Amino acid sequence: MANRSLLLYVWWCCALACALLLVSADGFLVDITYVESAVAKGAVCLDGSAPAYHLARGFGSGVNSWLVHFEGGGWCNNVTTCRQRKRTRLGSSKEMAKQIAFSGILSDTPDYNPDFYNWNKVKVRYCDGSSFTGDVEEVDPTTNLHYRGERIWQAVMEDLLAKGMDKAENALISGCSAGGLTSILHCDRFHDLLPLGARVKCLSDAGFFINEKDVAGVGYIAAFFNDVVTTHVCTFTYHLYWPSMSMLNQPYCLMFGAGFRDDFLKAVAEQGNSTSRGLFINSCYVHCQSETQETWFSSDSPMLGNTVIHPKTPEAYIICPLTIESDRVFTARVASDDALSDTGFLSPVQTIADAVGDWFFDRTPFQKIDCPYPCDSTCRNRIYDDPSPLSLA
Repeated sequence: MANRSLLLYVWWCCALACALLLVSADGFLVDITYVESAVAKGAVCLDGSAPAYHLARGFGSGVNSWLVHFEGGGWCNNVTTCRQRKRTRLGSSKEMAKQIAFSGILSDTPDYNPDFYNWNKVKVRYCDGSSFTGDVEEVDPTTNLHYRGERIWQAVMEDLLAKGMDKAENALISGCSAGGLTSILHCDRFHDLLPLGARVKCLSDAGFFINEKDVAGVGYIAAFFNDVVTTHVCTFTYHLYWPSMSMLNQPYCLMFGAGFRDDFLKAVAEQGNSTSRGLFINSCYVHCQSETQETWFSSDSPMLGNTVIHPKTPEAYIICPLTIESDRVFTARVASDDALSDTGFLSPVQTIADAVGDWFFDRTPFQKIDCPYPCDSTCRNRIYDDPSPLSLA
């Protein structure tokens, strides 16, 4: 009996150790905070419940640095889709998990998140369906839908300012997909809330959407977003005066047709070429890369910057896929031209975390665009079971 108890104890300890290792690798759990004071201001989710966020306090040199990350999750563009949404975590804080794992850009481990690990890190939950831009005073009693995304944004910011963000020396607003659009739309206002002299920048992960027809030749995106604005009475203006960085994916050409890449890059170029602006545009078939550890910062994360300076023609710069020879040691080879088949010299390559950190702290500028899909061997492409995984609704 004693031996059996000892074996059970050893088994339990091993199971606990394995669980802790998994939590360490996949992130750490952070409790939810409900902004109850927002309800009196009408700053509520679609169903009328209080907005919410998760806050992990900074430590050490990061106590006066803040990263505010906005959750993504598409949009609702009419009463029908918003009523469906209000019964889920994307429309009601009553349906949200009480704890979520922070990983990637939200990790608290320097080995996984070298530049932001000890910052105050916030993940703002998304429950309004308009990228935090709607503001309709009236509530239809038959639907009980509240379109108050703009008020939620303001209420959450006020709550965070009262918890120390008003003393921020560094601040980064970020987001994924619909949250990435939030980062773009609220960038200037976020800067205006913070102390004069603070370093404030904005990061959009997969949040830059263009008006393009799908593979069937149907141009539904403009009509969809027009319905979002009409339904939520969205109120916003933005100019992006302050430094911003976009992390974007090109493989939407698989959904939108062969000309999408060219149109996408043209739309990006039209936004200007300020040196304060960052770009990490890769060809990986995956939506959002900052929240997942494998894509944010690891030994086999996606990388850009693979510019070959060829020994025979050092003035020639050729973009080509990387060959990973060992942990974080990289070379590139040109296979398309026999005359340039020798190994060239590779300019520095960077993970997304490297690029964002260098851009935020002004160590080096980063504006890189990948070769067309599926050329990049560093990608961690996602395989979807659903043939239409990126439905806007």
